[in-house]
Amino acid sequence: MEEGVVNEILQGPLRDVFDSKQLITDVSGSGNNWAVGYKVYGCQYRENIVEKLRKTAEHCDCLQCFFIIHSMGGGTGSGLGTFVLNLLEDEFPEVYRFVTSVYPSGEDDVVTSPYNSVLAMKELNEHADCVLPIENESLFDIVNKIHQMINSGKLGSTVKPNSLITSSAGTTKTVQEKPFDAMNNIVANLLLNLTSSARFEGSLNMDLNEISMNLVPFPRLHYLVSSLTPLYTLADVNIPSRRLDQMFSDAFSRDHQLIRADPKHSLYLACALLVRGNVQVSDLRRNIERLKPSLHFVSWNQEGWKTSLCSVPPVGHSHSLLALANNTCVKPTFVELKDRFMKLYKKKAHLHHYLQVDGMEQGCFSEALSSLSDLIEEYNELDATKCGLRTDPSRLKIAV
Repeated sequence: MEEGVVNEILQGPLRDVFDSKQLITDVSGSGNNWAVGYKVYGCQYRENIVEKLRKTAEHCDCLQCFFIIHSMGGGTGSGLGTFVLNLLEDEFPEVYRFVTSVYPSGEDDVVTSPYNSVLAMKELNEHADCVLPIENESLFDIVNKIHQMINSGKLGSTVKPNSLITSSAGTTKTVQEKPFDAMNNIVANLLLNLTSSARFEGSLNMDLNEISMNLVPFPRLHYLVSSLTPLYTLADVNIPSRRLDQMFSDAFSRDHQLIRADPKHSLYLACALLVRGNVQVSDLRRNIERLKPSLHFVSWNQEGWKTSLCSVPPVGHSHSLLALANNTCVKPTFVELKDRFMKLYKKKAHLHHYLQVDGMEQGCFSEALSSLSDLIEEYNELDATKCGLRTDPSRLKIAV
């Protein structure tokens, strides 16, 4: 909602990407308060947002999906972001809603981020079709690894002199200076791979609605762990093509996950592989068969693979792979978030900032906590089947 921040973008290199007539801003942000973003700005700008949405939707020949890209720790991203998600369900109930959510780290500088994130999680549980959780710590680690490779000389002259991870003078920046552009670039490449089938031809293209249809067996368990390879941000590095088989192995390693999780040692409900470049169906099948023995799938969905082949590779690469896993490894992220929430909530710390907002009640906190606890319990039920403690996920909520 901060006009100054949006104006920075409109004066930068991406200014031509956005239609300035479709932008909605205010003078100030939400003060790291979910209630201000949701209850104040949401209500105040509802009609304006609906008008802009309809105006854009009318230009679409085949409207498949809405993307919401937001952070969870602050007030506007969590509050107004989930308000818009709710609004989309009301106004366009038949159109899928994909959400890319950036989760705060344990050391983030927003004291109230656990409140904002848990309040936003309730809305994501109820109104999103798919959520792609992203963690700043994972993005930071990826950018750090690129810097280490540059400094060790492993990448040598393959780093472009004016890239996001080097300064205009061609000298390497310290990671602490401003890694946000490089971190955001990784998320941008995730979305580019996700939408490649809608933009380019391919022998096995996949509509966005097929992702939700094939990867979400239970409505609330719609959190998909994403991994991307090659990891190097495409604007930054020219590297020799990785061997095709190595690319598939990389996608299932911890180092390539965009959240700190290890799906290989947790339980898979389903998995999608979105491949770009000169790759054959036989290559895809061979690598799936090679990897399957090391992956744990639920007993009722042993063949739970969805694949996509897009002929056009990303710029600067011969091929790339985006893997989306519906996997119980997201649970520790939610458990840690709940623990951080409880540390504040037990002391009723900072609650008054929320409760002084019109329409905000303390019951909103208990409902959000209950929603998150139920989600964690559903993942526990699935993990119990992996350990052989339970033979079926009978207690999972199969219908909303």
